[in-house]
Amino acid sequence: MQEHDLRQLIEEVREGKLPRRSFIQQMVSLGLTAPMASMLLMHEGVAQSQASIPYKPTKRGGGGTLKIIYWQAAVHLNPHYAGGTKDQDASRIFYEPLAGWDTEGNLVPQLAAEIPTRQNGGVAADGRSVTWKLKRGVTWHDGKPFTADDVVFTAAYVADPAASMVTVATYKDIKVEKVDSHTVKVTYEKPTPFWAEALVGSSGPILPKHVFEPFMGAKSRENPANTKPVGTGPYKIVDFKPGDTLRAEANTNYHVPNQPFFDALEIKGGGDATSAARAVLQTAEYDLGWNLAVEDDILKRLEAAGKGRMAFFAGSDIEFVSLNVTDPWNEVDGERASAKSRHPAFTDKAVRTAMSLLIDRNGIQEVIYGRGAIATANFLNNPPRFRSPNTTFEFNIDKAIQVLEAAGWKKGADGIRAKGNVKLKFVYQTSVSGPRQKCQAIIKDACTKAGIELELKSVVAAVFFGSDAANPDTYQKFWSDMQMFTTTMTQPDPQVFMEQFTTDQISQKANKWSSRNLVRWSNAEYDATFKASQVEFDPVKRAAMFIRMNDLVVNDGHVIPLFARPRPYGILNKLVPVLSAWDGATWALSYWYREA
Repeated sequence: MQEHDLRQLIEEVREGKLPRRSFIQQMVSLGLTAPMASMLLMHEGVAQSQASIPYKPTKRGGGGTLKIIYWQAAVHLNPHYAGGTKDQDASRIFYEPLAGWDTEGNLVPQLAAEIPTRQNGGVAADGRSVTWKLKRGVTWHDGKPFTADDVVFTAAYVADPAASMVTVATYKDIKVEKVDSHTVKVTYEKPTPFWAEALVGSSGPILPKHVFEPFMGAKSRENPANTKPVGTGPYKIVDFKPGDTLRAEANTNYHVPNQPFFDALEIKGGGDATSAARAVLQTAEYDLGWNLAVEDDILKRLEAAGKGRMAFFAGSDIEFVSLNVTDPWNEVDGERASAKSRHPAFTDKAVRTAMSLLIDRNGIQEVIYGRGAIATANFLNNPPRFRSPNTTFEFNIDKAIQVLEAAGWKKGADGIRAKGNVKLKFVYQTSVSGPRQKCQAIIKDACTKAGIELELKSVVAAVFFGSDAANPDTYQKFWSDMQMFTTTMTQPDPQVFMEQFTTDQISQKANKWSSRNLVRWSNAEYDATFKASQVEFDPVKRAAMFIRMNDLVVNDGHVIPLFARPRPYGILNKLVPVLSAWDGATWALSYWYREA
């Protein structure tokens, strides 16, 4: 389809001549997906019909206790301190944003009365502001009314650099103003095609001003509400043991009629993914298991018990290996892995090329993950219009050896390749996880055949993904040669996702290793392309920019994509959860119910 034909169709939807659903169906017939077509309309400011979520119960309560198992346990309940999914999901039980993302990539109102569009006056034609109308009649768990003051406060609270919030980048350059008691206006410094970041989804939960205002800035971590939340959500806190369990009860004053269905909620954390899978699929102790990254053969055997099922939600989460740009073993100005240093071996592109050739992505998918992995050469995989057609991957040990030989990396008496005084001997770290340790072993075996020695290091997930600035084994510090983990994309637009490779986001001592560029990669063209994408309203041109960004980071070789990871949940029979590939597991918890 030519660009002018696409624009004509978009205008017909805007004018009401073509139903939105018909437009999406036409796009799907051309090879697009529903989320992609929906986002095309959103970028053009075309009104979105209010997405509805199926829900059968006709009264609040009566559903007993909902039990969820997370094999990584939450340690606090402040959504804006949540650096990991486990804390984001736990916080989202109690705190709600103005809107969330369903699995089709639609915005669904939560504390908003409606989704802003250009047609209803919510989205400014110049792309510099968005006006949100707030839902009326909403109260906080302590009975105080929810108003625009809470929204304005939340933006200011998070933007304060002294508070060191994980979501600070979303709020530091915007202005949120009160229009009236239930209307706020968000103003951006520049035209912003993807405006649905602030106050939306995982980075958007609203906090009560009257509870958090006494703990602004540097005092923010002292607030008792960090573990005793006062939100607007469907459940109220009963008991929370950080690193272990969370119990909550139904909010009888919840602002959505007939919700929630369940009278109580229990979340158990800790353990491992296989045990969590067994607790749902085999023993039926829990209703739902989160992130069951378990070998597919094991999952199928557990499903055979007939008590539960696996469900996979394909977004753009990606498992990948990073080859450190910096030197993790020597200090520069008192800092390991300083951005001023360079890795002694991975600086050579030939070594990076060889490492990619030594990873059997298809074998890892087939032997270990099965339904839970899609081998890929791309870091950015979804929505499809952002997926690069320019990349390929190959597993070829002989070719890797040829590349190393040609670059002067010769085998020594110990069988390890070296050039000068630099050996191809690396520490390769990841979190403790059965599949990940098997993946490490597969890569190690191929590397050994090519004359590269890998020392495998496994770090307990709570430590590896923790935020303890004093711990040397966190993935944020990346004090090893190589590391492997999954990064998630929490909205159907890649702007926030791809920001993690910008120079401004390099993780280092100066920012307490809280920024997102953990590999410490820097590229001027990437930075310029990312900056341009932030103000590009043409969806075709903008997609091309993100494809270029993907190609730059992948082709440079410090980041090696392994496989896209559909989100794997174990679900007990008769439970009807509302899950999404683009938002947290608990984003629509009030809509969950159990069939009779």
